Amino acid sequence: MKSNSPFFEKSPLTKYLYIVILLLFSQCHKAQTLTVTGTSWAVPITTITEAGTNYSGTYQSAANQVLLAASVPLLLGSAKVSVHYQANPTWHNSLVLSARRTGNGTTVCVLCTITGGTNYQTLTLTDVELFRIAAVLALGSYSNIPIQLQLSGVSVTIPATTYNSRVVFTISAL
Repeated sequence: MKSNSPFFEKSPLTKYLYIVILLLFSQCHKAQTLTVTGTSWAVPITTITEAGTNYSGTYQSAANQVLLAASVPLLLGSAKVSVHYQANPTWHNSLVLSARRTGNGTTVCVLCTITGGTNYQTLTLTDVELFRIAAVLALGSYSNIPIQLQLSGVSVTIPATTYNSRVVFTISAL
């Protein structure tokens, strides 16, 4: 089959440009990585022993409940780390789960930066941005980025049962 389209032209320069574009696209497509480690957080809610008393309402995990390791290649430049929750299997709408970054973790990249996410972000069923990583002239690689979780909205008006959710972190190019 023969095409008259200039898109399929066989000149060496055109072939070279197609290869460069393909390589750049493939690098950006699989460029960033994110590894999540940590343990399950079981919120220690104290028993109410007196009529008319309510729960304290807000509970915080350890400052490093979740540890993230992220890398952003030079070609990508910067990426954002987002977070959302999934009911696993049940969750009550009055409960509010939040997350924040409590430190920068460790990196060997001198010109890389990590910004945002130090204030609690309320988690929803869709991604919300937690923080950003920028890589300048090097691979932006961070390890042990500490994340703290917070649960609020706990009340005696919520039916007594076990509620579980899963926190999902995502990294994407900007």
